[in-house]
Amino acid sequence: MSGKTASALVARIVEQLERGDVAGAEAQAGKLRDAFPDDAELARLHGVALFMLGRGAEARRAFEQAVRLAPDSVEARSNLAGALQADGDVDGAVALLEQVVRDRPSDPALRNNLANALRAAGDDERARGEYLAALAIAPDHFGAIVNLAATELSLGRTTEAETRLREVLAAQPHPQALLLLGHVLNRQARHAEAQAVYQQAAQLAPDAAQFPYQAGLMADEQHHYGEAVRLYRRALQLDPNLKLAEGQLLFVLRRECEWDAAEPLSRRVKARALDGSGSVDPFAFLAEDATPAEQLACARARAARVERDVQPLTRHLRFAHATRDCAAPLKVGFLSAGFHAHATALLTAAMFEHLGRLDDIELHLFASTPDDGSDARRRLHTAAHGFHVVAGEPATAVAQRVHDTHIDVLVDVDGWCAGGMPGVFAFRPAPVQASWLAYPGTTGAACIDYLIADRFLIPEPLQGFYSESVAYLPRCYQPSDPARPVGAPPPRSAFGLPDDAVVFASFNNSWKLNAASFSRICAVLREVPGSVLWLLDAGHDANMRLRDAARLRGLDPQRLVFSPALPHLQHLARYELADLFLDTNPYNAHTTASDAIWAGCPVLTRPGETFASRVAGSLNHHLGMPELIARDDKTFVDAAIRYGNDRSVLAALRERLAGLRQTSGLFDMQACARDFAALLRAMDERRRKGMSPQTIALPSSARQPE
Repeated sequence: MSGKTASALVARIVEQLERGDVAGAEAQAGKLRDAFPDDAELARLHGVALFMLGRGAEARRAFEQAVRLAPDSVEARSNLAGALQADGDVDGAVALLEQVVRDRPSDPALRNNLANALRAAGDDERARGEYLAALAIAPDHFGAIVNLAATELSLGRTTEAETRLREVLAAQPHPQALLLLGHVLNRQARHAEAQAVYQQAAQLAPDAAQFPYQAGLMADEQHHYGEAVRLYRRALQLDPNLKLAEGQLLFVLRRECEWDAAEPLSRRVKARALDGSGSVDPFAFLAEDATPAEQLACARARAARVERDVQPLTRHLRFAHATRDCAAPLKVGFLSAGFHAHATALLTAAMFEHLGRLDDIELHLFASTPDDGSDARRRLHTAAHGFHVVAGEPATAVAQRVHDTHIDVLVDVDGWCAGGMPGVFAFRPAPVQASWLAYPGTTGAACIDYLIADRFLIPEPLQGFYSESVAYLPRCYQPSDPARPVGAPPPRSAFGLPDDAVVFASFNNSWKLNAASFSRICAVLREVPGSVLWLLDAGHDANMRLRDAARLRGLDPQRLVFSPALPHLQHLARYELADLFLDTNPYNAHTTASDAIWAGCPVLTRPGETFASRVAGSLNHHLGMPELIARDDKTFVDAAIRYGNDRSVLAALRERLAGLRQTSGLFDMQACARDFAALLRAMDERRRKGMSPQTIALPSSARQPE
């Protein structure tokens, strides 16, 4: 066969690839390679077809053959670099593309490819330089502009990323550029603008599920839950296998009290949580009726996903940890998005104030949210030896700041909660890392050594369902600030409450109030004549669903009284108007229970086996009121009915709580800080001795009177 004929056949293969007949092109190229084994272009095109068919190993061999036959071919080496990168050999890809760029330095596409490989290798700064070089040659190179913007976002340069994207979008709207702009706006907490941008992208690409999904996330952030439900459902209509959307939809259905729609979806999400994909948010999964083993599987899968995402970056961001000078104070760091007027700060301020006063502790707080000017923020700033604002910074930068501060023990206060930064801990910027407080469960992360808890929360038989070693405080794991002022309450009539009836409160978020918990509460109200259930306003639609649910359970819907969220001082004050707080399962009242107890309202709870279902029980246990811990649902209902129908018993209960509030170790934050410091020292001591993490329990001598 002549060379002219071979060239014609090569042209035919190119034509097949261009019109999408990839299988035909692969078959034709495979046959021709047998006839022309020394034709480099045939080998290269065969590799292209194989790569497009997902046959990566065969494609790589074809490209390697093409490079052997034509070692100076820029195209063959570029294709081989792409195959190497897809196969995980990013170093090989970078080295090959660097050669190619040296041979053809004025080709913007090659520089863009090199930059992409550098990003895959975790070197965003060098990648940024190559994108800029590509744009210096071809200022309108769309791929380089969008990729540069993505790199700027990864580096925390959101203003630069937004500027570049708006410039390219002014010339021509493009779905991918809009998607990235939405991500930039989201990072800046400009959620309404981000939603509008995602919806604009959806108009340009109406068959792509990711755009309504992202818009749904932004509607969710703005508490537009009905709109979020519509958008998540649209995304799943376009792509029924969009696992992330299923979990988000379920959580919003919980918020909206759409229990009938939630139940079948809950079964599917549970299966997703156990499939190893990491597609289910571990925090949202805590609201489902799952076992500790299932929660562990869900968290481990998500943690593995985070570790995979940061793995390329660890090539250029690895930390060595020096041995600490034992004579120096122990440097402890806490990272949280809650260091402002937030439940986390309201609980911890007094404990941190005492912790920061200890001579052998150097306290550092890393705040991933900006200053809100609140008193809580001011107290935390004053309490810490170092207060580091890392709002808007990427995980790499936060990890570097932690390491540069020489933190000995770093505590993740958020875990999988909204605003958490698990990626920071995946870099292991501190030699000892622990989880505590806001996320009530196991992180499932290998980079977290300890989970700080108490023995009520995690009884010894349940330790195996936690990836961390448990570090036990000899008191309740949750601090409770005794400096929280409780204002004078208005009359009951101000909230539409009856003056002479029993008021049961359940100020938990609506997503905690599932059908089973609501049925349990309704069983109480049916047996306590005239009693009412006092709830937080969950929005018109959710409120109406709850009223309908009450009617179906034999209650007058008007026995449900809804009140709006209030500033913390007024919120605490209104607990004086409630007789008894009725808790939920499987996710208890946590900060809400602490608030109720501090304000003088007893909390009746029924612990389960999971961490999230045992927090209110831990508070009651350490308070010294075991009679408010029910062993099962029947005991819970019977106790609530007894309290509701006997005002003298209820009054005695509240009087006992008032006394314990003054004497219980639950509110002794000086002792709490001492115990916390002792636990941190024990973690550090094991590390200094070269010992691996294991269960830690403070000796009895470290215990403070409860």
